[in-house]
Amino acid sequence: MSDNKNPIYEHNTIEFVTVALEYCSFVETVNEFSLFGFVDKATKILPLLYLKASLLPDVQPDDEAELEQNVTEEMYEAVRTCIADILGERDSYLETFHPDMPFSDAPVAAFISENMADVYQDTANFCFLFRQGNEDVMHDALALCRVNFQEYWGQRLLNALKALHAVRYNEDDSIETLKTE
Repeated sequence: MSDNKNPIYEHNTIEFVTVALEYCSFVETVNEFSLFGFVDKATKILPLLYLKASLLPDVQPDDEAELEQNVTEEMYEAVRTCIADILGERDSYLETFHPDMPFSDAPVAAFISENMADVYQDTANFCFLFRQGNEDVMHDALALCRVNFQEYWGQRLLNALKALHAVRYNEDDSIETLKTE
């Protein structure tokens, strides 16, 4: 299965792996960024990650495969907490795509940090499996990542991006203020 037609070696797959690794590295080192640096980089890498994920080849997983999950609850929480800490009060926003929204009389609050940690969890698990070099595992990891993107973390990424856009370009909280924090 190691010919050029193998989806794990396609150009779009390799580009996704590259951007996913960059995203994981970014959120794992978020405490090294200023608020402005974090928001600036996040509003650039998230659309790129979304684009690259949307271009992944359509592959079918082995239904029998049990893929190892490398991201622990502690790793997830560390990423979420660091992002929440850097964003402070800017972390929360009103969610418009929440499944309960049509049935709710009150706004549904959501958190950029949680959305980004959810994206991290799937992309980091994918990268971990892909790095193993086992073509069957890589294939199944690719299939799972694509399905999870379509069904879950793609929307979470877009929600975070929308909220980060509001933080980045909020007229009441000028970009100059963000640059100095």
